[in-house]
Amino acid sequence: MATRTKAARRRMQTAAPRRKIQRRGANKASLRPGTVHSEMPLWGRPGYLLRRLHQIHYALFFEECAGYDITPVQYGLLTTLSLNPNSLARELGIDRTNVADVLNRLARRGLVERRRSPNDARMVLARLTRTGDRLTRKMYRPMQRAQKRLLSPLLPQERNTLMITLIRLINGNNHLGRTIFQPS
Repeated sequence: MATRTKAARRRMQTAAPRRKIQRRGANKASLRPGTVHSEMPLWGRPGYLLRRLHQIHYALFFEECAGYDITPVQYGLLTTLSLNPNSLARELGIDRTNVADVLNRLARRGLVERRRSPNDARMVLARLTRTGDRLTRKMYRPMQRAQKRLLSPLLPQERNTLMITLIRLINGNNHLGRTIFQPS
């Protein structure tokens, strides 16, 4: 079997998803802001729109970060460990069980090391390995491209307004989540 360069493998991995995303949207008429389409009442529901945007973000993330085999949640955990390893569940806004599951998967790949705290046997300490740190830094630019692509339909002022609005919605409803999101 012929050996392919990393660049060639990446082009192959990202080419198909990109075409698929472009084809899906090509036949649909644009939605106009401020209108609720009677044929699609879901478009008038903020929860549905946020879920749909989340799906789009995942597709963009996987397209830009193809070849790393890391999910957005896993990358969030790696990033948090690289910056502040003391409060993963609060920092990510996900419950401890999910954090433990993600940590286990990352540890199996050699990206994270886990050990019991010498001060409290109930506590598990986690830190990035050198491999995990390198991967986190290497993925930063592709992750940024995914974020920029997600916001690209908006004008710069609208991007800022969206971010402020999302933060206000999270802050106003944070108590309703399974885990309280507390960024450092």
